[in-house]
Amino acid sequence: MAVAKEMMGCSSFVSSSKVFLNSTYGFQQKQNRFLFVKPVWVPMEQKRRVHLRKAAKVPVVAAISEDLIKAKAKAVPAQKEKAVEFKVTATITIRNKNKEDFKETLVKHFDAFTDMIGRNVVLELISTEEDPKTMAPKRSKEAVLKDWSKKANVKAEKVYYTAEFTVDSNFGVPGAITVTNKHQKEFFLESITIEDFAYGPLHFPCNSWVQSNKHHPGKRIFFTNQPYLPDQTPKGLRALREKELDDLRGNGKGVRKLSDRVYDFDVYNDLGNPDKGIDYARPMLGGEKVPYPRRCRTGRGPSETDMEAESRVEKPLPIYVPRDEQFEESKQNAFSAGRLRAVLHNLLPQLKASISAHNRDLNSFSDIDGLYKEGLLLKLGFHETVKKLPKMVSKLQESSEGLLKYETPKVVSKDKFAWLRDDEFGRQALAGVNPVNIERLASFPPVSKLDPEIYGPQESALKEEHIAGQLNGMTIQQALDENKLFMVDYHDIYLPLLDRINALDGRKSYATRTIFFLTPSGTLKPVAIELSLPHTSPNSQSKRVVTPPVDATTNWIWQLAKAHVCSNDAGVHQLVNHWLRTHACMEPFILAAHRQLSAMHPIFKLLDPHMRYTLEINALARQSLISADGVIENCFTPGRYCMEMSAAAYRSHWRFDKEGLPADLIRRGIAVPDPTQPHGLKLLIEDYPYASDGLLIWNALENWVRTYVNRYYPNSSLVCNDRELQQWYHESVHVGHADLSKESWWPSLKTTDDLVSILTTLIWLASAQHAALNFGQYPYGGYVPNRPPLMRRLIPDENDLEYANFLADPQKYFLSALPSLLQATKFMAVVDTLSTHSPDEEYLGERQHPSIWSGDAEIVEAFFGFSAEIRRIEKEIEKRNADPNLKNRCGAGVLPYELLAPSSGPGVTCRGVPNSVSI
Repeated sequence: MAVAKEMMGCSSFVSSSKVFLNSTYGFQQKQNRFLFVKPVWVPMEQKRRVHLRKAAKVPVVAAISEDLIKAKAKAVPAQKEKAVEFKVTATITIRNKNKEDFKETLVKHFDAFTDMIGRNVVLELISTEEDPKTMAPKRSKEAVLKDWSKKANVKAEKVYYTAEFTVDSNFGVPGAITVTNKHQKEFFLESITIEDFAYGPLHFPCNSWVQSNKHHPGKRIFFTNQPYLPDQTPKGLRALREKELDDLRGNGKGVRKLSDRVYDFDVYNDLGNPDKGIDYARPMLGGEKVPYPRRCRTGRGPSETDMEAESRVEKPLPIYVPRDEQFEESKQNAFSAGRLRAVLHNLLPQLKASISAHNRDLNSFSDIDGLYKEGLLLKLGFHETVKKLPKMVSKLQESSEGLLKYETPKVVSKDKFAWLRDDEFGRQALAGVNPVNIERLASFPPVSKLDPEIYGPQESALKEEHIAGQLNGMTIQQALDENKLFMVDYHDIYLPLLDRINALDGRKSYATRTIFFLTPSGTLKPVAIELSLPHTSPNSQSKRVVTPPVDATTNWIWQLAKAHVCSNDAGVHQLVNHWLRTHACMEPFILAAHRQLSAMHPIFKLLDPHMRYTLEINALARQSLISADGVIENCFTPGRYCMEMSAAAYRSHWRFDKEGLPADLIRRGIAVPDPTQPHGLKLLIEDYPYASDGLLIWNALENWVRTYVNRYYPNSSLVCNDRELQQWYHESVHVGHADLSKESWWPSLKTTDDLVSILTTLIWLASAQHAALNFGQYPYGGYVPNRPPLMRRLIPDENDLEYANFLADPQKYFLSALPSLLQATKFMAVVDTLSTHSPDEEYLGERQHPSIWSGDAEIVEAFFGFSAEIRRIEKEIEKRNADPNLKNRCGAGVLPYELLAPSSGPGVTCRGVPNSVSI
């Protein structure tokens, strides 16, 4: 804390506040009412994103207790002299676009010309105080942004302008600025700093697009960086606080324009395109019939053939999200240049048709290797064809060198055949891209929860004889009692859809269960795989158990069974754990935050970096990934039923109170409460990299959030009486998750502990949970045999006609069951793009404008501590990855577990925890 005081240059003020340190890295307060009194100068930042530790030398605005101000006010008699006017200078930072099209350049020059004749950018300074005569906020005279026309051709990323305000000596402390853009073109306003007040500069973080007054009449409102709870809002800002929220909520009517800043809810009725035909129609997700979270409303009209289906906007046309949620330029460039766009949109129709005509099975494993060494087009014999194409697709001339040539996925970079081994199959259940489905087997055999009248007997086909000899000398009951048996169970989520999935062309699937034994070395050994098909008659053999091989034939059957398990796993990972739990279920909380929490609200300031880009990436997913005939339907086994599977999981399995890491581990039986442990839990699988690293991050997040919450809510009555906070949570649950809002498991929001738990869960989901599930997709799934996203053949038995072909050439049969060459390439393009960090990524422990994101010095000091703890965790993860006793993350050819290592560079790195769901 001494560091913060020294930084502020205002130790006397801080010491007068009623604050005392706690043992974590924050403080607790007894007095919760803070006013903005003496800001101090903060230099303009040269970098847009700086790690907090680099900002430690930068002063931050101080917050002191109101008691001091009252005492000072009593000591100084009121001045009766006439107020005098004086000028204050504002520095306005505007971020330029790096690339402009011809129209944008033309409009920019037109704005530069009209700016000289009075059509300019106008600012007005607003006090925190009311005018006692008018009972309205005190306002400065309007000020014009200077030298716009002179700086129109400046090519720098940021351009600094000035404006002069005239205020009188009774103006009080400024709390807001209004901005009117009389130009034709929008501009990105990064920040405003006001100088020349006796008590030092003031900072207004803006980070928003300001639209032309011609298209969006009215003034934009920006507040200082000083946080206020609703009841503590200064009188001069109360009406503006409400107006800004009203503007963001909109009226729920009309079609949204791309330049709008309106946040509202709607159901998922835009995934299908019934106007293209019945094959492209999809059920509406959201409502009593098919419960689902809500998404951002666009207001588009209905399709021509189905009034309940919203009309589609197809690529390359943009889909609406509020203007400030759209990707910034560097992020957009990185995303657009990805292989996903290249594969789906840049290939000429005749080239696509040619490749499709040559679409074939993988003939050998060298076909797959060739995708990394040669590229798809060379592999298919189209390299010369591409060279002859017009210059408009010159990018494709480089395709065999880069665009459609892939990096060797990490899973086979050290050990080309690791994926075939059983120990690697088990290791990936703990340290792969989907480590969240492993659960302790509480009783044997497992039992289905599905309706037996519809889906047949609930009993499993697994018998004691299937696994008895594989338990290291233990009986099954001993193994259960000693917590040695674990399971990955996809039976109940796949079985209801199997009839329809297996009727699709080129799709074949089972509903699988896999039983693992925890070996003395801490690794998981698969001991049995149960494969279930729909129950057709009382005597039908719909269940089959496959056990580890004893000869050549059973070896190939075992490999096929593992491939079907991995295909099940890939579908649940993408549709449930990744898309549903971290993307779709987060969106309602984000929409409600913008609608109900003012930018001045301390909880909005806490959540803000964890909401970045999520609405945009979700909108793009609805447009191209999860839509009818989109990438997900084309690449994953459930096909057109993918989103029905996601919705079924939401209805039957998703619970917000179990989404935090400790609660989830306990639910899965992987951990038990243990107050003697650092995180209050004991892991039953000690070498469980996802869980052990995740608990470090969870604990750091929880401590940071608790410190933050205690700063503004020293007692629970403040939580209950915070109307914005209560409205945010109520709307998140009762509108955003309306279909499940009556469930009894929703946490209440009555105490500070409730608030800490809810916020920690949300931040965990947006950051670490999403990172663990997302950024390993290409490193593990880019080698398709390791995690085939779809399977095209079932496993033959002796009575099948295909059994002879299988015996004659089992490798050919195995490869023909995997995705085709073109399907594999398309999937690789998808997961390559999804696994890529953009250059402007912001990681856990980092903040945009770290020196001025909050005007509360104590909070910035606490964030220093959080950031330092994140760096310490990264070093601990490095240490664990070098420990030979941890065989699930260290060993010959074993990939280290880095998916929860917080930092990363750009690209596909298989590490890094961004603040938000940004890809």
